[in-house]
Amino acid sequence: MNSEIETHPLKPFLPSNAKLLMLGSFPPPKTRWKMDFYYPNYQNDMWKIFGLIFLNDPTYFLNVADKTFKEQLICEFLTAKGIAIFDTAYQVIRLKGNASDKFLQITQVTDLAELLRQIPQCHSIMTTGDKATDTLMLSMPSGTLKPQIGQSTTAYFAQRNVTLYRMPSS
Repeated sequence: MNSEIETHPLKPFLPSNAKLLMLGSFPPPKTRWKMDFYYPNYQNDMWKIFGLIFLNDPTYFLNVADKTFKEQLICEFLTAKGIAIFDTAYQVIRLKGNASDKFLQITQVTDLAELLRQIPQCHSIMTTGDKATDTLMLSMPSGTLKPQIGQSTTAYFAQRNVTLYRMPSS
């Protein structure tokens, strides 16, 4: 079993106009990255989903020929839409050395109150997947209901009312 603690390799992406904070669990191993940004594994469908939903083009954020991403275009889009991104885990141990959430042991959760302090207009938090949602719930006040897939709940957290949304893993 691997017992090496990994610290999150990316800075939070926090546009000053952010109204939504999107939280995954933790990035895949660097060997799987096709860019130095969130959802960097080309096998992950997040940027295809964003392209399809917002622009009716699943390849909008992709460089299909070389199987990479248009990182600058993604950042510009997220900033224009007011979407911040980080992960619910700040430090982890990969029990199997892969990207699977099932084999992530969270050793330190992200300081979500500090993230929200930096994006004062944000009143919505969206998680992508069960591990991210379960980890988010560790930071929420007791009695906060865990949102089900495609549903939302509310909480008072970090001196504001927040709506918590749960999406499936991409």
